[in-house]
Formats: sequence, structure tokens, C-alpha cells
Amino acid sequence: MNKNLRIALHAALEAGKAIMEVYNSDSFEVEIKSDQSPLTKADKVSHGIIADYLKQTGIPVLSEEGKMIPFSERGSWDLLWIVDPIDGTKEFIKRNGEFTVNIALVQNGLPILGVVFAPAINELFFSEASIGAFKCVTSESSMVNGLMNHSEKLPLPKGNRPFTVVASKSHLSEETATYIEELRSKHGALESISKGSSLKLCMVAEGIADCYPRFAPTMEWDTAAGQAICRFAGKIVKDVKTGDELIYNRKDLLNNWFLAE
Repeated sequence: MNKNLRIALHAALEAGKAIMEVYNSDSFEVEIKSDQSPLTKADKVSHGIIADYLKQTGIPVLSEEGKMIPFSERGSWDLLWIVDPIDGTKEFIKRNGEFTVNIALVQNGLPILGVVFAPAINELFFSEASIGAFKCVTSESSMVNGLMNHSEKLPLPKGNRPFTVVASKSHLSEETATYIEELRSKHGALESISKGSSLKLCMVAEGIADCYPRFAPTMEWDTAAGQAICRFAGKIVKDVKTGDELIYNRKDLLNNWFLAE
């Protein structure tokens, strides 16, 4: 396990602990940002912890809760961290557990390392080019040292199941619903699952779902870490507009529609 992955895992696990302290408290304040998306105390605490850990690497960070860095500055970065301190803040507020900490290392536009941690359901996904993609079930005492010893390599065996599509729990667009119906007519037996946050990408990487169509807006920090898990599990997250892999650190941080399969 390389140094950057080790640091990212430490950051995600520690951020997850802090998030759960807020999650399990009696109440938490919710602010509404200028783009009308929600922000909680947990988002801020998680961002601070992750930023402190990633400083050790000397690699610049692009984070949803960090200051918006102009493209004139970050456009020259060929290596950067892309972070979402809490992906699925709406799921966090609903207290359904389907939210994640997303940390990705991106080189020349493509994720080369990823960590996705869902602290409420104790699921941790991580990947890096030299080792592949893995999933493990964590506990409060989980340590980075030894994680590999109780992690499963992805994808897991598919088993006997119908063609399965996973879609957003809070952002299902009309176009996505239409695409799912087209799949239903193509495959006959089809199972459709709703899920929050980047767990949808991880389900494709894991082999629980065959595809995840996202024909609605997402930002780079929503997808970079999950795409890293998919890439090194042998899956692809394809930009519907270009037909190529989704790329990062673009001038416009809003992703095109994509299909993970």
C-alpha cells in the first residue's frame, strides 16, 4: 500500500468518526449554501480533518467545502486531490446512513487512487493502480495497518441475479427513469435499486449492480473517488457526451451525464 493511499485512508476513517459524533447527536444545524445545497457542521468538521491529513502529501486539494480555486491556478495542476467531505448530505440529514467520505487522487485528469467510506454502515472501499480495488467492513477500532488482511478484492462474484441497475435516491431525473425502462424492455427481468451518494458507483465496482446511469447534474467531487474504485475493479465510468472516461480538473467542475458499467 503506497504512502498516499495510507494517508487518504487515515483521513477518511478519522473524518468518519467525527461525522458520526455529529450524526448521533440530538440535533445538527443545517445551512443552505448559495447553490441551494445543504451544509452541516459535519461537512465542515470532515473537511478540516481531511485537509490536515492531505497537507502531509504536499499535493494541492480541490474540495467541495474548500475555497473555490480559479481554473487559472488549478489548471496547471497535473496531480491533485479531489475531496467531498460528505457526499450525500441530504441522506445524512435524513439519517438513512447512505452518505460517504470521498477522497480521490487525480493525475492528468484521471483518478489513480480512491477512498470511499460510509461510516454509518461501516463500509470502506479503496483502490490504487498497483493493488486494484477492495472493500472491507470496518469497526470503531479499525486501523489502516492490517486493512488488507480483512478486505475483499473487487469485483466480487456476481452470483445468480437479474440485470441490476442502481440509481439516485434523491436525484432521479426523468431521463434516467426513461433509460431504466429501456433497459427493462431489453433485459426483461430487471432489478432497480435506489441508493444515496457514491455508494452507487461502489455497487457497480463491487458487482452488486450492472450499471449506474446518471443523467442529472453531479460535480467532480461527487464522482472522482467512486470512479477510482470502479476503474481498478475493471469497470468504466463513461462520459455520455464524449464516450470516453469521465475526466477531472476541468474548467467547469460540473460533470456531463455519465454511465458507470
